Amino acid sequence: MRVLNVNDVVGITGLSKVTIWRKEKSGNFPKRINLTSRRVGWLESEIVGWLKDRPRGICAEQVVRVDG
Repeated sequence: MRVLNVNDVVGITGLSKVTIWRKEKSGNFPKRINLTSRRVGWLESEIVGWLKDRPRGICAEQVVRVDG
């Protein structure tokens, strides 16, 4: 079992730290583990599982192009 730090999670998912925090807060991302009073991490298996559950192919929401 490997524990990832926030920079590892950012690198694996391509999400920003703020997006990870928002998704976690809304319940749409694996919960962090408190390693110490000042250190957190995520289980690699949970992050990989979360990625495998993401939709593939065409975006779920329609992309609208706005010409400026």
